[in-house]
Amino acid sequence: MYDIPQRPRRNRQSAAVRDLIRETHLTPGHLIMPLFVLDGQGRREEISAMPGVFRLSEDEVLKEVGACVQVGVRSFVLFPAVDEELKTPDGSYGAHPSNFYLRIARSIKAAFPEVMLMSDVALDPYSSDGHDGLVVNGEIVNDATLPLLAAQAVAQAKAGFDFIGPSDMMDGRVGVIREALDEANFTQTGIIAYSAKYASAFYGPFRDALESAPKSGDKKTYQMDPANRHEALREAELDADEGADFLMVKPALCYLDVIRELSVHMDRPIAAYNVSGEYSMLKAAAAKGWIDYDRAMPEMLTSIHRAGASVILTYFAREFAERYQAENLPR
Repeated sequence: MYDIPQRPRRNRQSAAVRDLIRETHLTPGHLIMPLFVLDGQGRREEISAMPGVFRLSEDEVLKEVGACVQVGVRSFVLFPAVDEELKTPDGSYGAHPSNFYLRIARSIKAAFPEVMLMSDVALDPYSSDGHDGLVVNGEIVNDATLPLLAAQAVAQAKAGFDFIGPSDMMDGRVGVIREALDEANFTQTGIIAYSAKYASAFYGPFRDALESAPKSGDKKTYQMDPANRHEALREAELDADEGADFLMVKPALCYLDVIRELSVHMDRPIAAYNVSGEYSMLKAAAAKGWIDYDRAMPEMLTSIHRAGASVILTYFAREFAERYQAENLPR
């Protein structure tokens, strides 16, 4: 017999013991389900690059929200798939009262007043240039974009969104949006800021879903360099000072260190976006039989939560919740 005074394996010897000391507990209540919405009725269009994810018309969205609520997912973020003829250089349709995106939000809140709805604020879904900010002579201009974003935010608050999600990465936009919301008497409408949004290769399927890729150039002058970590803390501090209620890191998997950094140093809840490319990679590997999906999917989400994200935006939300509910039924 060897003299081994410390035997950590004793604490892993059975499922009962492992359950006793498990450090990270992820539940459906930690998840936000992203939904792609489009105009019309009776439309359910699968996104080829994202198996199991659909663009949904208003009636189909209500069905999906209802199914999610039944398994414990109560928070949603909406992204609009806008017809090309509605797109303009200034993205003005984003704040137009007849915008189907706003109508769908009102319908969801009328049918499910208990859910949390998060919006997306940026010009790219509505811009004929496909950029998050206003393009002038080939340059994405910062300050001229801010009132356009503020107008979107106020229109979304009027439609019933509980939290505004500025995803544009323009300097100063959180402060301008906070001021506009307060002036319009939406002091209880919160802001979940995309504080550390990286210029990532993992957004491809999302841009296909919304047909919102830039018509020229790229987003590297406003989205962050993937090589930088300390810059994320600076961005988060600025957003917190300007009034953000949550601070988000996007994407999640390649930036777990950034999630940890913000969770340690910031006094706001940290969100992380488990983005489309991360979802599609796992789905594709599982379809090929290269990975055990039933184990890998919850492991992926748990790693994000363990790194420090209180909130996870993920396309896996409903699937995770269904499995969680099944596993936790009374026996």
